[in-house]
Amino acid sequence: MADYFTITRTLRAPRELVFEALTKPEHFAVWFGTAAVEVPQDTLTMDVRPGGAFRAVMQLPDGNRIDWAGSYVEVDPPSHLAMTLTDQPGDEVGLPVLFDLEEVDGGTQLTISQDRSDFTDEQVAATIAGYNAFIDDIERVVEQLQTT
Repeated sequence: MADYFTITRTLRAPRELVFEALTKPEHFAVWFGTAAVEVPQDTLTMDVRPGGAFRAVMQLPDGNRIDWAGSYVEVDPPSHLAMTLTDQPGDEVGLPVLFDLEEVDGGTQLTISQDRSDFTDEQVAATIAGYNAFIDDIERVVEQLQTT
């Protein structure tokens, strides 16, 4: 049985817009990289449908890169997205990552849940920090989308 950890934040935007930020490549490249890391558009493949594949490359500031891969398991716009994610493409299926979007007063509650797997407490803490950075950038993306 999976042991999930979760991050929940409320974004001041309609959930359709938050879902768009999660699933459109031009927005995904911004938040998945965060302000510190580049995800070049030409490395990004997103076939957002059940069974569709995901690939992205993070170009790190130190010159290294991380290759990401996964597949979309469930796609239920604008409320739910489930995918697998791994930084070891070809070696494993990847860990389940769930994005749940709920309408709340003032916007959308975004909950990201990931299977802890064999992560140490330190790895869980680092992953939570990474997801919080993602959400910070998702918030900036949706704010920008609302003003255009």
